[in-house]
Amino acid sequence: MINLGVIAVAGRGTNLLPLTKSQPKEMLPVGRKPIVQYVVEELIACHVDRLLFVTGPDKSAIENHFDVNPDLIRFLRVTGKEDVLRELAFEREDAEYFYTRQRHQNGLGQAVLCTEPFVRGHRFVVALGDTLLGLHRPSEVLTRMTGLFESQSGEVKGVIAFDEVGPREVDQYGIAAPRDIGAEYFELADLIEKPAMDQAPSRLAVAGRYVFSPILFDYLRKTPPTAAGNVELTDAVRLMIRDGHKVLGVRIPPGDRRYDIGSFESYYRAFLDFAMNDPVCGSGLREKLNG
Repeated sequence: MINLGVIAVAGRGTNLLPLTKSQPKEMLPVGRKPIVQYVVEELIACHVDRLLFVTGPDKSAIENHFDVNPDLIRFLRVTGKEDVLRELAFEREDAEYFYTRQRHQNGLGQAVLCTEPFVRGHRFVVALGDTLLGLHRPSEVLTRMTGLFESQSGEVKGVIAFDEVGPREVDQYGIAAPRDIGAEYFELADLIEKPAMDQAPSRLAVAGRYVFSPILFDYLRKTPPTAAGNVELTDAVRLMIRDGHKVLGVRIPPGDRRYDIGSFESYYRAFLDFAMNDPVCGSGLREKLNG
């Protein structure tokens, strides 16, 4: 079973300033929870329960959030706020949390490379800490991905989740060049980082969830940095594919809505969707907005 997960949370979140000046983007609230809590709950629901956060400067709020806070628990019990205490049930998840610092923020690929001592030759999951999958329940696409990886573990070196985006969005993502676009899953012929709209081989965009063989680290080490000095995960995967390693793509199901929280527009959209679907406040909020 693949139970190692790497959660990338080192980015500065500059597109969401000033919200992110003194708190991590991944700790911004969406509905009742911070963004990264949804990601953690998704991974745990898919049996990925040994989690390494790759952090950066000013990210201690993430560590604090997943720590048990006995003083807070005691206060809530003494003051009779058992209903509020139930909201801290995530603290009691049967999971292990680890943290490492990306000392130089030189791209997602370099962030993943920091995790090699933790992974230690095992297969592992990578999840972006600012990308949510699912609205009414945690997405199960990762279970499909790990199952596919394990069923073909002798051949497959990576499985990546994809979501279809509009033509004007393809230049914001890594885009799949599939060998067989009609299949439930497909083999990648290539993976192109942020192509121009008229050069994109498809509209299937990387959806922030990956499963990898540890061979990935060999390719991260020999991936040349971009002009900006970043080591991109997409470029390492391209090298793997060009060397003949099999990498598969899986579409996220239509019901698993993806929220890539990288701008105020996407953040507002995510917050509104989660708020309007809140089990307690959602119906009243919908009435207010429709009135």
